[in-house]
Amino acid sequence: MTQRRDLLIGFGIALVGRAAAAHAADPPIVPGSRRVAAWLVGSAEARPDFALFLARLSELGWRQGDNLAVTFRQLTGDAAAMRAQADELLAWRPDVILAQSNLAASILRPRAGPIPIVFVSVADPVGSGLIDNLAHPGATVTGFTNFEPTMGGKWLEVLKETVPSLSRVLVLMYAETPVHLKLWANLSAAAPAQHVVPIAAHIHDGPEIEHAIVDFAQGGGGVIALPHAVTAANSTLIIRLAIEKRLPSLFAFASYVHEGALVSYGIQTSDEFRRASDYVDRILRGASPSELPVQAPTRFDLAFNLKTAKALGLTVPSNLLAIADDVVE
Repeated sequence: MTQRRDLLIGFGIALVGRAAAAHAADPPIVPGSRRVAAWLVGSAEARPDFALFLARLSELGWRQGDNLAVTFRQLTGDAAAMRAQADELLAWRPDVILAQSNLAASILRPRAGPIPIVFVSVADPVGSGLIDNLAHPGATVTGFTNFEPTMGGKWLEVLKETVPSLSRVLVLMYAETPVHLKLWANLSAAAPAQHVVPIAAHIHDGPEIEHAIVDFAQGGGGVIALPHAVTAANSTLIIRLAIEKRLPSLFAFASYVHEGALVSYGIQTSDEFRRASDYVDRILRGASPSELPVQAPTRFDLAFNLKTAKALGLTVPSNLLAIADDVVE
């Protein structure tokens, strides 16, 4: 299975090169070909899950430059800039849009009209107003969820187990996203049992993130970055400041542990992107998103960065390392 995945990634990287160029200019359209727009966190080249998505589409008979054109935009995390990006993507007249994050999906939904949207990495899509219900999502939107609000307490538990001495935690959140309020409520309710005082930081951009971390760091503690386009777009800043201020950090995805975060607990994005390619294929062949139920994650992974732990003067408990899915040495 791993060997096949590596082969798919290798093949997909070549396909990503074509889509990545579309970040600056949309690709030429072969008459009769179909169009897929991808709006994701991070660059196309840095996303092995996007490579898997493209490789899987090729397996299903959709070849870039032949019967398929793919354009790509990188999420900025800034709502005003993202609205302009959304209008650019829609002006290209895609047949399907692959959108990552609650913010991207919520910006697209009222603008896209009849254009189908397949979302990935979206939390609580019903409560966020993106779909009617999981089994019958509605006319034009479907996709794959990442977290339920109960994950707020789980993330706090994981960080506390990793750093037993932890007594304070800064929670970076985008309060305008309804699910973040639910995650915060769940995390706050779990805090007394963990003997941790949570502090919410309502952030919208890099300067607000930097101010929040620098101010919080004077009292020591840890950082939890709730998954969002803003925390994703500023992950390098968050991780750098957390290490500089000696704050253990938790993110929702293992990719951030490879960037330098201490710990992550969350879904395998490669799995949801692979399944998203199957949904895109079915829509391109005539299926309605309303026929495709929203799907939940199939597994969660725990990851640690031991280099970061050493820089922070921490030792990750051996019982956690024994069950970790990914350890960065």
